[in-house]
Amino acid sequence: MIVTHPPNVRYLTGLNASAGAVLVTITDCALIVDSRYLQVATVLTQDHPRLRVRLASAALDAAIAEEVRSSRVTRVAFEAAYLPVARYHRLAALLTDRTCEPIATPSHTEFVATEHLVERLRGIKDAAEQATLREAARRLSRVAGRAREFVVAGRSEMRVAALVDAAVRDAGFERPAFDTIVASGPNSALPHARPSARILTEGEGVVLDFGGIYDGYCVDLTRTLHLGPPGAGFRRLFQAVWEAHAAAIAAVKPGAYAADIDGAARRVLERHGLLESFGHGTGHGLGLEVHEDPRISPLVSPGERVEPGMVFTVEPGAYVPGTGGVRIEDDVLVTESGCELLTDVAVEL
Repeated sequence: MIVTHPPNVRYLTGLNASAGAVLVTITDCALIVDSRYLQVATVLTQDHPRLRVRLASAALDAAIAEEVRSSRVTRVAFEAAYLPVARYHRLAALLTDRTCEPIATPSHTEFVATEHLVERLRGIKDAAEQATLREAARRLSRVAGRAREFVVAGRSEMRVAALVDAAVRDAGFERPAFDTIVASGPNSALPHARPSARILTEGEGVVLDFGGIYDGYCVDLTRTLHLGPPGAGFRRLFQAVWEAHAAAIAAVKPGAYAADIDGAARRVLERHGLLESFGHGTGHGLGLEVHEDPRISPLVSPGERVEPGMVFTVEPGAYVPGTGGVRIEDDVLVTESGCELLTDVAVEL
């Protein structure tokens, strides 16, 4: 199997790089890198006897083709989600000395499209990964505890986002896991609003969604605050989402269907007359990427279950165009007996 997606390369070998590839066979694992990563890759082989490094002295794809030929394999799997058609043609031509017809199979090497092979392995975090994510969540919770310092009337959304990002770095994170969301007033009805020049004003809600990358692993949380005493309408919205958040967390246990965890949140919002105001999934996996398996959504396969070692967000929301929105998000780890809340649970109004 040819692995080219950088998070998957890192998971299999430990190499954190912007470019590289791994050829996995029954007997060994060849890490193919250019000169920028040769020294780092060579160090990795000291602890992994089945990992060897191949230097791509020219183009990376040429080195991949040479490695495939030297391994004498005739069937090679590739990551269909991450191998563009143009690159597929290039590899096919290198392996067969001819241009491949669109999506045709080269005569000497059979290419087999695969999806989620490495990702499924990544979905179950081992003890070391769990420890990293636990520490990352603890640090992010500490930043969230300072939210009232950042969310101040008179500041722009962009200024608040800059303060949050600085606090994330000060907490020991490599960088934010994604572009921080600060959405005030009517902007909070946009689930993925971008921070704007809009000035925060007393009497409105503010959605704050941010994350960080710690030792390569991503954590993510959302808090909704209100500037000044909230009115009855905002309290109703917040209370409904708060209850949906609690219901979804209570549904997390080993063997639970992902769709049922999502459904637990939706039933609460439906009871409050807000089902149509919740348009996204209830959660997503966390790890080397901020969005990975498992998906906690009504769109997943009915047979998809969560297992011990999985880490994901729980983030129901309700969004009313022209008025505003509320989202509450925390990170959980599935355990043998239930779940462990990794982030500090959001504080009620």
